[in-house]
Amino acid sequence: LQRSTAELLIDPHLPCRAKTNVMFLKTHKTGSSTILNILFRFTEKNNLTVALPANQLVHLGYPETFTTSFVEEFQTIGQNYNIMCNHLRFNRLEVQKVMAENTFYFSIVRNPVSQLESSYVYYKDAAPAFRTSKDVNEYLASPMSYYHKVNYKQNIYAKNNMWFDFGYDNNAEDDESYIQVVLQEIEQNFHLVLIADYFDESMVLLKHTLCWDLDDVIYFKLNSRKEDTVQTLTPESKERVKVWCSLDWKLYLHFNQTFWKRIQEVMGLEELEKEVNSLRARQKELMQTCLSDQRPVEKTHIKDKALLPYQSGAASILSYNLNQDLDNKTLRTCQKIVMPELQYMSYLYALQHPHKKRKQLGFPLFWNS
Repeated sequence: LQRSTAELLIDPHLPCRAKTNVMFLKTHKTGSSTILNILFRFTEKNNLTVALPANQLVHLGYPETFTTSFVEEFQTIGQNYNIMCNHLRFNRLEVQKVMAENTFYFSIVRNPVSQLESSYVYYKDAAPAFRTSKDVNEYLASPMSYYHKVNYKQNIYAKNNMWFDFGYDNNAEDDESYIQVVLQEIEQNFHLVLIADYFDESMVLLKHTLCWDLDDVIYFKLNSRKEDTVQTLTPESKERVKVWCSLDWKLYLHFNQTFWKRIQEVMGLEELEKEVNSLRARQKELMQTCLSDQRPVEKTHIKDKALLPYQSGAASILSYNLNQDLDNKTLRTCQKIVMPELQYMSYLYALQHPHKKRKQLGFPLFWNS
């Protein structure tokens, strides 16, 4: 999988060809649902195929380590998938069986301080370690009182979750030589690791690296939550996250460094700023076209129930209301850009596997076709 950075740099004298074989490792609480939407839209626009979860699964077997059996019809279709982007726990050898040899691999990480707080609220009811503590500060004051290794499969969100998603042991000792080996391995497996804390900059870099158009990476933020469900970490708690999730912290520090190094190689900061401004201007323009409120709204205010995202834990997940007077083509574009993850996945599944039983999501869907 290893490619030199030089191969990925854009040579101005060569025509840039859009990459259409892409594997995205969707990490948890890192803005990855927004990237999933970008990839699903690119799939549709270019008539590509996605490696979707088999039968009634909504993830590719997560939190089990990925195997090909988690992909719908892999046995029949073999390696004919262009895009892979649903949640899975990375397993290079099995993923390589599904994806073509020239596949571009990328992922995204986030500062573990905000990532853990987001996980805490979102998975409050799912993770035993979170369930019994009052709030995130109480949990971090004494994590070992709540976190028990024996429950590690239920508690993956409660410690080094990103490390786990990349396929490693989230309870491993913080050993410098082990960490270096893992970071080197991730660099070999992934051509690019983006940073959620610099999301627009990440989208610009992704656009360049994949040779895509600006509209391919335009997004409205998905799966975000209501402000009053965000818990404020004390300064002590912030420091404790870095120790409790030290593997994730080192993962983040490392890829934050490689990210800015790549920006310098590909375009430099001045060009980056120009392109980020273009992205935001286009995003604003689309928001004015598509949205009746110029911002996401809480679940009780969402008029079209087909746009209601999955609600989890104590988080109140926001979505959008569309303008009423849109022509059909614009309406379709706007619907796609705001469509929540599960609905979009279910819709593509019905298109790709029309003879299979529909995903039972308990959500109304846009189209019966």
